[in-house]
Amino acid sequence: MSQLPVTTSIDADGVGWITFDDPGSRANAFNPPMLAALREAIAGLEGAAGLKAVVLVSAKEKIFIAGADLRWIAALPDAAAAAQLSREGQELFGRLAALKVPVVAAIHGACAGGGFELALAGAWRVASDAKETTVGLPEVGVGLIPGWGGCVRLPRLVGAAAAAGHILKAALVPAADALKAGLVDELAPAAELRLRAKAAALRLAAAGLPVRAVPPAAPAEFFATQRRTASGRFRGQPAAAALDVIERGGGLPEAEALRLETERFAGLATGEAARNLIRVFFLKEAGRKATLDAWFAEPAPAAAEPFRIVGVIGAGVMGSGIAQWCASRGLGVILCDTDREAIERGITAIRGLFKQAEERGQLTHDQAHRMMGGIGVSTSLEDFDVCDLVIEAIVENVAEKQKLMANLAKIVGPDCVVASNTSALPLEELAAPLPHPGRVVGLHFFNPVNRMPLVELVLGPHTSRATAERALAFVKSLGKTPVVCRSSPGFFVTRVLFFYLNEACRLWEQGVPTEAIDAAMREWGWPMGPMRLIDEVGIDVTDFIFGEMQHYFPDRFVSTSICRRMLTAGMKGRKNGNGIGFYSYADDPEKPNPAMTQFVPVARAALEAGTIVERLNGVLVGETRRVLAEGVLKTPDDADLALLLGAGFPAVRGGLMRPAAGGQ
Repeated sequence: MSQLPVTTSIDADGVGWITFDDPGSRANAFNPPMLAALREAIAGLEGAAGLKAVVLVSAKEKIFIAGADLRWIAALPDAAAAAQLSREGQELFGRLAALKVPVVAAIHGACAGGGFELALAGAWRVASDAKETTVGLPEVGVGLIPGWGGCVRLPRLVGAAAAAGHILKAALVPAADALKAGLVDELAPAAELRLRAKAAALRLAAAGLPVRAVPPAAPAEFFATQRRTASGRFRGQPAAAALDVIERGGGLPEAEALRLETERFAGLATGEAARNLIRVFFLKEAGRKATLDAWFAEPAPAAAEPFRIVGVIGAGVMGSGIAQWCASRGLGVILCDTDREAIERGITAIRGLFKQAEERGQLTHDQAHRMMGGIGVSTSLEDFDVCDLVIEAIVENVAEKQKLMANLAKIVGPDCVVASNTSALPLEELAAPLPHPGRVVGLHFFNPVNRMPLVELVLGPHTSRATAERALAFVKSLGKTPVVCRSSPGFFVTRVLFFYLNEACRLWEQGVPTEAIDAAMREWGWPMGPMRLIDEVGIDVTDFIFGEMQHYFPDRFVSTSICRRMLTAGMKGRKNGNGIGFYSYADDPEKPNPAMTQFVPVARAALEAGTIVERLNGVLVGETRRVLAEGVLKTPDDADLALLLGAGFPAVRGGLMRPAAGGQ
């Protein structure tokens, strides 16, 4: 293997090959050594005798180029250094574009950020049709904008409006969608990618570069609308910068547009939003690689035996969601409920989830049909004797769950792992009837299962390492991010979140209006305010968990009464037929529910937004510190990741326990 991350060769047909293959990593990512090697590679091809065309290719199995190394960007000391980085990349890609021969990118695997900007500098892009091939510019998602020509070249390829859509969405798209959008020029089977890219390069060398139609300009009203709808003031910073470059740069010569891009990139790269969002990126990366070494003294088993048949007990919203997600990952599933009507509703819900996946292009009809066929139904636990994992998702009642565990113990095999999806009840209480509690673990999924990435992997006092390792491997195989925690009432997310929601209700009972509470937290960055969140969770569920928290933490948790009074009046939030809670959902957009005035015990109080934020976030921070002190979680990073993925904590703040957010 070459020790250089970028190498060149010229074949007998006069095609130069620039090959990316970082020897120190499973992925290709731009960093100083790779940029230096690319500079040398381009210099070696400039003026090379007999050169007819150039093809860019990666030697990695699943990565073309995954953009710039974010650690490099996070270490930039100031805006001047960020501007220099932008100029260097632009200059290098400009030299590639200025070669006197056509340049073709042969894209297989993720082609993201700077990797796609490199491809845009070429004349033609051929992508493999493999599922791992994705293309896009995700920089806005980490508080940046494309800074190596993406904000300039993409609008000149697909038009300003389309380019703005791709850049602001900050997502990678599958190869087939990239072809439809004009991001790539043709698709090829992965096995034929190099041949097809070479053929395209020689064709362009013989016939000349393609003459592309001039993309349509976008009206000023388009950019004004986009600026108004940019989500949140932190996410809005890179969005506004990208829109500025796209709009103004479209009327400038390329060199001037690139200078504008550099200016806007430099203004963001060392700012608070970028620093925080890059930190979140690395928290997610670490979460996907979570291990159990910190939790067990004994070494891990040689290999965790995978689960093949999963039994799910309870066909409600959570049970059907878990069953659908397991089936979508190729597992055999048995969905059990004693209520036949509940099973019918659950199967209908599962079909709906598969239909959504089809409509979003995540599955083909044949794939969805095959996965649906992998789900069996039953009204008897006797059918679970073939399962190697059983997940209970029944009502949150200790006695009912204990009874279920006792019955399961008579049926499942000795190696079957038994998991609870409880969100609040201590695992040791539920596992008490089982003769072998070492095989019991908590798998707390979040609703909706098909959208929420977090699973709390809960270790009881007797959970064996072998059981925990199998459960951890299972969570990762589902494409979910695990956060490991010790069994405790409410575990982590439910516990701290409901302390927070209870404090929001206390503010309301003290006279602070619904809209004032929610507006303050949304302005700070939360996707929705606490009162709206209670409506989404359900007034009944919220009141129940408030009661559980008061039961388990009587010295610190005093449940507010507003949810109980709302239930008495028939208000359950969004789940009841008339859609009434703290808000009324009969109108669009929803409005604060006028009927809530009957419960206000005092005059409506004025409270500054900053005070509301400080008080509610203070509760989150205080309870999280207690959780860490008790050893329910191992690190503040675990707490940050769990709240980001499980509770919607604003990523632009970098995490609750980050000093900038007031946590440490």
